[in-house]
Amino acid sequence: MCAYALSPFPQGTACYALVWEGHIGRFYHMDEALNIQLLRDVMWGPGIRYAFAYGLMDPSFKLQPGAVRLSDAGKLMALAAYCDHINPTPEEQQLVDMLLSHPNEIPKFGKTDFQEFSQHNCGVTSNAGKRLARLISDAIYKHFESAIRDCVIQRAPLLISGGCGLNCEWNSALEDTGMFSDVFAPPCANDSGSAIGTAADAQFHLTGSAKLKWSVYSGPAFVLDELEHADFHLTPATSCEIAKQLHAGAILGWANGNAEIGPRALGNRSILASPLNRGTLERINRLKRREGFRPIAPICREEEVSEHFLPATPSPYMLHFRRVLSTHLPAVTHVDGSARVQTLSKEQNPALHEVLSKFRKLSGFGVLCNTSLNFNGTGFINRASDLARFALDVGFVTDRRNDAGDDRRNGASLK
Repeated sequence: MCAYALSPFPQGTACYALVWEGHIGRFYHMDEALNIQLLRDVMWGPGIRYAFAYGLMDPSFKLQPGAVRLSDAGKLMALAAYCDHINPTPEEQQLVDMLLSHPNEIPKFGKTDFQEFSQHNCGVTSNAGKRLARLISDAIYKHFESAIRDCVIQRAPLLISGGCGLNCEWNSALEDTGMFSDVFAPPCANDSGSAIGTAADAQFHLTGSAKLKWSVYSGPAFVLDELEHADFHLTPATSCEIAKQLHAGAILGWANGNAEIGPRALGNRSILASPLNRGTLERINRLKRREGFRPIAPICREEEVSEHFLPATPSPYMLHFRRVLSTHLPAVTHVDGSARVQTLSKEQNPALHEVLSKFRKLSGFGVLCNTSLNFNGTGFINRASDLARFALDVGFVTDRRNDAGDDRRNGASLK
Protein backbone atom coordinates (compact mmCIF):
# COMPACT_ATOMS: atom_id res chain seq x y z
CA MET A 1 0.00 0.00 0.00
CA CYS A 2 2.90 2.36 0.64
CA ALA A 3 4.35 1.73 -2.81
CA TYR A 4 0.91 2.13 -4.41
CA ALA A 5 0.10 5.34 -2.52
CA LEU A 6 3.42 6.99 -3.42
CA SER A 7 3.67 5.69 -7.00
CA PRO A 8 3.17 8.01 -9.99
CA PHE A 9 0.43 5.76 -11.38
CA PRO A 10 -3.13 7.14 -10.99
CA GLN A 11 -5.61 5.31 -8.83
CA GLY A 12 -7.41 2.73 -10.93
CA THR A 13 -4.20 1.49 -12.54
CA ALA A 14 -3.81 -2.25 -12.15
CA CYS A 15 -0.36 -3.13 -10.79
CA TYR A 16 1.77 -6.04 -9.76
CA ALA A 17 3.51 -5.79 -6.39
CA LEU A 18 6.65 -7.53 -5.22
CA VAL A 19 7.15 -7.46 -1.46
CA TRP A 20 10.55 -8.79 -0.46
CA GLU A 21 12.46 -8.06 2.70
CA GLY A 22 14.04 -9.87 5.64
CA HIS A 23 11.21 -12.35 6.14
CA ILE A 24 8.65 -11.90 3.33
CA GLY A 25 9.05 -12.75 -0.34
CA ARG A 26 5.62 -12.56 -2.04
CA PHE A 27 4.18 -11.49 -5.40
CA TYR A 28 0.75 -9.85 -5.68
CA HIS A 29 -1.67 -8.36 -8.20
CA MET A 30 -3.71 -5.23 -7.43
CA ASP A 31 -6.66 -4.70 -9.77
CA GLU A 32 -8.33 -1.42 -10.79
CA ALA A 33 -10.52 -1.47 -7.65
CA LEU A 34 -7.50 -2.17 -5.43
CA ASN A 35 -8.44 -5.74 -4.71
CA ILE A 36 -5.19 -7.45 -3.74
CA GLN A 37 -4.55 -11.04 -4.78
CA LEU A 38 -1.58 -13.11 -3.66
CA LEU A 39 -0.18 -14.71 -6.80
CA ARG A 40 2.78 -16.56 -5.33
CA ASP A 41 4.68 -17.21 -2.13
CA VAL A 42 8.12 -17.03 -3.70
CA MET A 43 10.49 -17.41 -0.75
CA TRP A 44 10.44 -16.79 2.96
CA GLY A 45 13.42 -14.94 4.34
CA PRO A 46 15.13 -13.61 1.18
CA GLY A 47 16.75 -10.75 3.07
CA ILE A 48 17.87 -13.03 5.89
CA ARG A 49 19.48 -15.46 3.44
CA TYR A 50 21.19 -12.61 1.60
CA ALA A 51 22.59 -10.92 4.72
CA PHE A 52 23.61 -14.21 6.33
CA ALA A 53 25.87 -14.99 3.36
CA TYR A 54 27.95 -11.95 4.33
CA GLY A 55 28.04 -12.92 8.00
CA LEU A 56 29.07 -16.46 7.06
CA MET A 57 32.24 -15.09 5.47
CA ASP A 58 32.97 -12.51 8.17
CA PRO A 59 34.98 -13.83 11.15
CA SER A 60 33.55 -11.03 13.34
CA PHE A 61 29.96 -12.26 12.85
CA LYS A 62 29.04 -14.30 15.93
CA LEU A 63 25.29 -13.86 16.39
CA GLN A 64 23.00 -16.68 17.45
CA PRO A 65 21.28 -18.88 14.82
CA GLY A 66 18.52 -17.05 12.98
CA ALA A 67 20.00 -13.59 13.58
CA VAL A 68 21.61 -11.30 11.00
CA ARG A 69 23.05 -7.79 11.00
CA LEU A 70 20.83 -5.35 9.10
CA SER A 71 23.82 -3.52 7.62
CA ASP A 72 25.26 -6.65 5.98
CA ALA A 73 22.79 -6.65 3.08
CA GLY A 74 24.07 -3.34 1.73
CA LYS A 75 27.66 -4.47 2.15
CA LEU A 76 26.99 -7.64 0.17
CA MET A 77 25.42 -5.60 -2.63
CA ALA A 78 28.64 -3.57 -2.88
CA LEU A 79 30.83 -6.66 -2.66
CA ALA A 80 29.00 -8.52 -5.44
CA ALA A 81 30.26 -5.94 -7.94
CA TYR A 82 33.82 -7.19 -7.44
CA CYS A 83 33.06 -10.41 -9.31
CA ASP A 84 31.61 -11.01 -12.76
CA HIS A 85 28.66 -13.33 -13.28
CA ILE A 86 30.25 -16.77 -12.95
CA ASN A 87 29.52 -20.47 -12.96
CA PRO A 88 29.81 -21.96 -9.46
CA THR A 89 32.17 -24.72 -8.47
CA PRO A 90 30.51 -27.87 -7.05
CA GLU A 91 31.22 -26.67 -3.52
CA GLU A 92 29.83 -23.20 -4.25
CA GLN A 93 26.70 -24.67 -5.80
CA GLN A 94 26.17 -26.87 -2.74
CA LEU A 95 26.53 -23.83 -0.47
CA VAL A 96 24.13 -21.70 -2.52
CA ASP A 97 21.60 -24.54 -2.60
CA MET A 98 21.85 -24.81 1.18
CA LEU A 99 21.33 -21.07 1.63
CA LEU A 100 18.24 -21.19 -0.59
CA SER A 101 16.89 -24.46 0.83
CA HIS A 102 13.42 -24.78 2.35
CA PRO A 103 12.02 -21.64 0.66
CA ASN A 104 8.68 -22.10 2.46
CA GLU A 105 10.28 -21.58 5.88
CA ILE A 106 11.98 -18.68 7.64
CA PRO A 107 15.64 -19.71 7.78
CA LYS A 108 17.34 -20.17 11.15
CA PHE A 109 20.91 -20.44 9.89
CA GLY A 110 23.80 -20.75 12.30
CA LYS A 111 27.44 -20.45 11.24
CA THR A 112 28.33 -23.80 12.73
CA ASP A 113 25.98 -25.42 10.17
CA PHE A 114 28.40 -24.30 7.44
CA GLN A 115 31.78 -25.09 9.00
CA GLU A 116 32.68 -27.63 6.33
CA PHE A 117 32.60 -25.02 3.58
CA SER A 118 35.78 -23.15 2.67
CA GLN A 119 33.78 -19.90 2.59
CA HIS A 120 33.20 -20.15 6.36
CA ASN A 121 35.10 -17.16 7.88
CA CYS A 122 37.04 -16.81 4.62
CA GLY A 123 37.02 -13.00 4.83
CA VAL A 124 34.56 -10.88 2.86
CA THR A 125 37.18 -9.33 0.58
CA SER A 126 38.86 -12.63 -0.27
CA ASN A 127 38.39 -14.08 -3.73
CA ALA A 128 36.08 -16.72 -2.25
CA GLY A 129 34.09 -14.00 -0.52
CA LYS A 130 33.63 -11.95 -3.66
CA ARG A 131 32.57 -15.04 -5.60
CA LEU A 132 29.97 -16.03 -3.02
CA ALA A 133 28.60 -12.48 -2.90
CA ARG A 134 28.02 -12.61 -6.65
CA LEU A 135 26.63 -16.15 -6.64
CA ILE A 136 24.10 -15.67 -3.83
CA SER A 137 22.96 -12.33 -5.24
CA ASP A 138 22.37 -13.85 -8.66
CA ALA A 139 20.74 -16.98 -7.23
CA ILE A 140 18.15 -15.11 -5.14
CA TYR A 141 17.30 -12.75 -7.98
CA LYS A 142 16.95 -15.58 -10.52
CA HIS A 143 14.75 -17.53 -8.11
CA PHE A 144 12.35 -14.59 -7.87
CA GLU A 145 12.36 -13.69 -11.55
CA SER A 146 11.65 -17.28 -12.52
CA ALA A 147 8.89 -17.61 -9.95
CA ILE A 148 7.00 -14.47 -10.95
CA ARG A 149 7.44 -14.65 -14.71
CA ASP A 150 4.58 -17.05 -15.37
CA CYS A 151 2.31 -15.01 -13.05
CA VAL A 152 2.54 -11.92 -15.26
CA ILE A 153 -0.30 -12.13 -17.75
CA GLN A 154 -0.81 -8.42 -18.53
CA ARG A 155 1.59 -5.56 -19.15
CA ALA A 156 1.26 -3.40 -16.07
CA PRO A 157 3.52 -1.48 -13.68
CA LEU A 158 5.46 -3.25 -10.94
CA LEU A 159 5.52 -1.87 -7.41
CA ILE A 160 8.44 -2.92 -5.20
CA SER A 161 8.44 -2.73 -1.43
CA GLY A 162 10.38 -4.26 1.43
CA GLY A 163 14.04 -3.80 2.26
CA CYS A 164 15.17 -5.74 -0.81
CA GLY A 165 13.65 -2.86 -2.79
CA LEU A 166 16.79 -0.92 -1.82
CA ASN A 167 18.92 -3.32 -3.89
CA CYS A 168 19.69 -1.21 -6.96
CA GLU A 169 21.02 -4.14 -8.97
CA TRP A 170 17.83 -6.15 -8.52
CA ASN A 171 15.61 -3.13 -9.30
CA SER A 172 17.50 -2.48 -12.52
CA ALA A 173 17.36 -6.17 -13.46
CA LEU A 174 13.58 -6.20 -13.00
CA GLU A 175 13.34 -3.17 -15.28
CA ASP A 176 15.44 -4.93 -17.89
CA THR A 177 13.19 -8.01 -18.03
CA GLY A 178 10.61 -6.10 -20.08
CA MET A 179 7.82 -7.90 -18.18
CA PHE A 180 6.41 -4.67 -16.78
CA SER A 181 5.33 -1.35 -18.30
CA ASP A 182 7.16 0.50 -15.51
CA VAL A 183 8.90 -0.26 -12.22
CA PHE A 184 8.53 1.87 -9.09
CA ALA A 185 10.13 1.52 -5.67
CA PRO A 186 9.49 4.28 -3.11
CA PRO A 187 12.40 5.89 -1.24
CA CYS A 188 11.03 4.33 1.96
CA ALA A 189 10.84 0.79 0.56
CA ASN A 190 12.08 -0.69 3.83
CA ASP A 191 10.29 -0.77 7.19
CA SER A 192 10.23 3.04 7.31
CA GLY A 193 7.35 2.88 4.81
CA SER A 194 5.15 0.64 6.97
CA ALA A 195 3.42 3.52 8.76
CA ILE A 196 2.79 5.31 5.46
CA GLY A 197 1.24 2.17 3.99
CA THR A 198 -0.95 1.70 7.06
CA ALA A 199 -2.16 5.31 6.80
CA ALA A 200 -2.81 4.95 3.07
CA ASP A 201 -4.83 1.80 3.71
CA ALA A 202 -6.93 3.56 6.37
CA GLN A 203 -7.44 6.56 4.10
CA PHE A 204 -8.60 4.29 1.28
CA HIS A 205 -11.17 2.56 3.50
CA LEU A 206 -12.44 5.85 4.95
CA THR A 207 -12.42 8.05 1.84
CA GLY A 208 -11.96 5.82 -1.18
CA SER A 209 -8.67 7.54 -2.04
CA ALA A 210 -5.46 5.50 -1.82
CA LYS A 211 -3.09 8.13 -3.25
CA LEU A 212 -0.98 10.56 -1.23
CA LYS A 213 0.49 13.94 -2.06
CA TRP A 214 4.01 13.69 -0.79
CA SER A 215 7.59 14.87 -0.89
CA VAL A 216 10.68 12.85 -0.16
CA TYR A 217 11.68 15.74 2.13
CA SER A 218 8.94 15.13 4.71
CA GLY A 219 11.13 14.10 7.61
CA PRO A 220 11.92 16.15 10.75
CA ALA A 221 13.02 19.77 10.42
CA PHE A 222 16.60 20.71 11.23
CA VAL A 223 16.98 22.38 14.64
CA LEU A 224 19.49 25.22 15.00
CA ASP A 225 20.14 24.81 18.70
CA GLU A 226 23.06 26.10 20.74
CA LEU A 227 26.55 24.86 19.90
CA GLU A 228 28.50 23.84 22.98
CA HIS A 229 31.88 23.99 21.28
CA ALA A 230 33.86 27.20 20.69
CA ASP A 231 35.41 25.66 17.58
CA PHE A 232 32.35 26.50 15.46
CA HIS A 233 30.73 29.66 14.22
CA LEU A 234 27.79 30.37 11.92
CA THR A 235 28.37 31.95 8.54
CA PRO A 236 26.19 32.23 5.40
CA ALA A 237 26.41 29.07 3.30
CA THR A 238 26.10 30.56 -0.19
CA SER A 239 26.05 28.26 -3.21
CA CYS A 240 29.12 29.96 -4.68
CA GLU A 241 31.18 29.54 -1.51
CA ILE A 242 30.10 25.92 -1.07
CA ALA A 243 30.95 25.09 -4.69
CA LYS A 244 34.38 26.71 -4.30
CA GLN A 245 35.09 24.73 -1.14
CA LEU A 246 34.03 21.48 -2.79
CA HIS A 247 36.09 22.20 -5.90
CA ALA A 248 39.11 22.90 -3.68
CA GLY A 249 38.78 19.45 -2.10
CA ALA A 250 36.61 20.07 0.96
CA ILE A 251 34.22 17.45 2.29
CA LEU A 252 31.11 19.21 3.60
CA GLY A 253 28.21 18.21 5.78
CA TRP A 254 25.05 19.63 4.21
CA ALA A 255 21.85 20.03 6.26
CA ASN A 256 19.00 21.85 4.52
CA GLY A 257 15.28 21.91 5.32
CA ASN A 258 13.44 18.78 6.38
CA ALA A 259 15.14 15.39 6.38
CA GLU A 260 14.42 12.69 3.83
CA ILE A 261 11.93 9.89 4.40
CA GLY A 262 13.54 6.51 3.97
CA PRO A 263 17.11 5.48 4.72
CA ARG A 264 19.02 7.27 1.94
CA ALA A 265 20.36 10.80 1.85
CA LEU A 266 18.81 12.52 -1.17
CA GLY A 267 20.18 16.02 -0.79
CA ASN A 268 18.94 17.38 2.55
CA ARG A 269 21.07 15.37 5.00
CA SER A 270 24.14 14.67 2.93
CA ILE A 271 27.90 14.60 3.01
CA LEU A 272 29.04 16.24 -0.22
CA ALA A 273 32.41 16.17 -1.99
CA SER A 274 33.96 16.47 -5.42
CA PRO A 275 33.81 13.24 -7.45
CA LEU A 276 36.87 14.09 -9.54
CA ASN A 277 39.53 12.44 -7.35
CA ARG A 278 39.54 8.73 -6.49
CA GLY A 279 41.10 9.54 -3.13
CA THR A 280 37.87 11.25 -2.08
CA LEU A 281 36.16 7.86 -1.87
CA GLU A 282 38.82 6.64 0.54
CA ARG A 283 38.58 9.80 2.63
CA ILE A 284 34.80 9.59 2.94
CA ASN A 285 34.86 5.90 3.82
CA ARG A 286 37.36 6.68 6.57
CA LEU A 287 35.19 9.50 7.88
CA LYS A 288 32.12 7.27 7.76
CA ARG A 289 34.08 4.35 9.27
CA ARG A 290 32.95 2.14 6.42
CA GLU A 291 34.66 -0.72 4.64
CA GLY A 292 36.95 0.41 1.84
CA PHE A 293 35.18 -1.70 -0.80
CA ARG A 294 31.91 0.23 -0.42
CA PRO A 295 31.08 2.82 -3.09
CA ILE A 296 29.87 6.40 -2.76
CA ALA A 297 26.83 7.44 -4.78
CA PRO A 298 26.74 10.42 -7.15
CA ILE A 299 24.11 13.14 -7.24
CA CYS A 300 23.72 14.64 -10.72
CA ARG A 301 21.68 17.46 -12.22
CA GLU A 302 18.84 15.82 -14.11
CA GLU A 303 19.42 17.91 -17.23
CA GLU A 304 22.95 16.59 -17.73
CA VAL A 305 22.54 12.95 -16.72
CA SER A 306 22.91 11.80 -20.36
CA GLU A 307 26.47 13.22 -20.39
CA HIS A 308 27.65 10.92 -17.63
CA PHE A 309 25.34 7.92 -17.14
CA LEU A 310 23.41 5.29 -19.08
CA PRO A 311 20.49 4.79 -19.28
CA ALA A 312 19.87 8.53 -19.11
CA THR A 313 16.56 8.33 -17.29
CA PRO A 314 15.58 10.09 -14.05
CA SER A 315 16.42 8.26 -10.82
CA PRO A 316 15.35 10.68 -8.06
CA TYR A 317 15.50 8.20 -5.18
CA MET A 318 18.85 6.48 -5.81
CA LEU A 319 17.26 3.06 -6.38
CA HIS A 320 18.73 1.97 -9.71
CA PHE A 321 22.19 1.32 -11.11
CA ARG A 322 23.48 3.29 -14.06
CA ARG A 323 26.58 2.72 -16.17
CA VAL A 324 29.15 5.50 -15.83
CA LEU A 325 30.16 6.95 -19.21
CA SER A 326 32.78 9.43 -18.04
CA THR A 327 36.28 8.57 -16.87
CA HIS A 328 36.40 11.84 -14.91
CA LEU A 329 34.21 10.69 -12.00
CA PRO A 330 36.40 8.10 -10.24
CA ALA A 331 35.12 8.77 -6.71
CA VAL A 332 31.57 7.71 -7.65
CA THR A 333 32.39 4.92 -10.12
CA HIS A 334 32.18 1.45 -8.59
CA VAL A 335 34.62 -1.29 -9.49
CA ASP A 336 32.24 -2.70 -12.14
CA GLY A 337 31.73 0.70 -13.82
CA SER A 338 28.33 1.29 -12.24
CA ALA A 339 26.95 4.01 -9.99
CA ARG A 340 23.88 4.28 -7.77
CA VAL A 341 22.85 7.64 -9.24
CA GLN A 342 20.46 10.17 -7.80
CA THR A 343 19.22 12.63 -10.40
CA LEU A 344 18.13 16.05 -9.15
CA SER A 345 15.97 18.66 -10.86
CA LYS A 346 15.69 22.31 -9.90
CA GLU A 347 12.08 21.73 -8.86
CA GLN A 348 12.99 18.85 -6.54
CA ASN A 349 15.69 20.65 -4.57
CA PRO A 350 16.47 24.22 -5.70
CA ALA A 351 19.21 24.87 -3.11
CA LEU A 352 21.34 21.82 -3.90
CA HIS A 353 20.65 22.10 -7.63
CA GLU A 354 22.16 25.59 -7.47
CA VAL A 355 25.27 24.22 -5.75
CA LEU A 356 25.58 21.57 -8.47
CA SER A 357 25.24 24.28 -11.14
CA LYS A 358 27.93 26.42 -9.52
CA PHE A 359 30.17 23.37 -9.21
CA ARG A 360 29.68 22.66 -12.93
CA LYS A 361 30.88 26.17 -13.78
CA LEU A 362 34.08 25.48 -11.86
CA SER A 363 34.69 21.87 -12.87
CA GLY A 364 32.62 21.12 -15.97
CA PHE A 365 30.54 18.55 -14.03
CA GLY A 366 27.22 19.06 -12.24
CA VAL A 367 27.93 15.94 -10.19
CA LEU A 368 28.92 15.50 -6.55
CA CYS A 369 29.59 12.65 -4.14
CA ASN A 370 26.56 12.19 -1.89
CA THR A 371 26.34 9.98 1.19
CA SER A 372 24.27 10.19 4.35
CA LEU A 373 25.01 12.66 7.14
CA ASN A 374 24.69 10.46 10.19
CA PHE A 375 26.56 8.74 12.97
CA ASN A 376 27.43 5.14 12.16
CA GLY A 377 24.32 3.00 12.70
CA THR A 378 21.96 5.91 13.41
CA GLY A 379 19.44 8.03 11.53
CA PHE A 380 20.05 11.43 9.93
CA ILE A 381 21.50 14.27 11.96
CA ASN A 382 18.76 16.82 12.71
CA ARG A 383 20.31 19.22 15.23
CA ALA A 384 23.16 21.69 14.91
CA SER A 385 24.64 20.46 18.20
CA ASP A 386 24.65 16.88 16.88
CA LEU A 387 26.26 18.05 13.65
CA ALA A 388 28.97 19.79 15.67
CA ARG A 389 29.48 16.65 17.77
CA PHE A 390 29.67 14.56 14.60
CA ALA A 391 32.23 16.91 13.08
CA LEU A 392 34.43 16.68 16.14
CA ASP A 393 33.90 12.93 16.47
CA VAL A 394 35.10 12.11 12.96
CA GLY A 395 37.68 14.89 12.64
CA PHE A 396 35.37 16.69 10.22
CA VAL A 397 36.33 20.22 11.23
CA THR A 398 38.37 22.60 9.12
CA ASP A 399 41.89 21.23 8.75
CA ARG A 400 44.30 22.93 6.38
CA ARG A 401 47.25 20.64 7.07
CA ASN A 402 48.66 18.84 4.07
CA ASP A 403 49.05 15.05 4.03
CA ALA A 404 51.20 13.80 1.16
CA GLY A 405 50.27 16.89 -0.82
CA ASP A 406 46.53 16.35 -0.33
CA ASP A 407 44.66 19.38 0.99
CA ARG A 408 42.24 17.69 3.39
CA ARG A 409 39.84 20.51 4.11
CA ASN A 410 36.67 19.35 5.74
CA GLY A 411 33.78 21.35 7.13
CA ALA A 412 30.20 21.44 8.35
CA SER A 413 27.76 23.53 6.35
CA LEU A 414 24.36 24.71 7.59
CA LYS A 415 22.15 26.00 4.77
